[in-house]
Amino acid sequence: QYQKSLEIGPRVLCSENLEVAGSYCDIGNVYEAQGKFDEALVQYQKSLEIELRVVGSEHPDVATTYNNIGTVYEAQDKY
Repeated sequence: QYQKSLEIGPRVLCSENLEVAGSYCDIGNVYEAQGKFDEALVQYQKSLEIELRVVGSEHPDVATTYNNIGTVYEAQDKY
């Protein structure tokens, strides 16, 4: 369902939107839970890029996305 929201969201909303960034993050969470860490990182990075452009580096959503990226690196023993 998250993938479907990414197909619809950018058409209805601007693609530079926190809702779209959130969908990328949600997909990253699913990939991370499945152990697909490389795919998770791709989705988290897409989310982060949008968040940084839309709200800047001091926003809580940005901190959450950085944390998600960190948990993937931790799971991969990449410190």
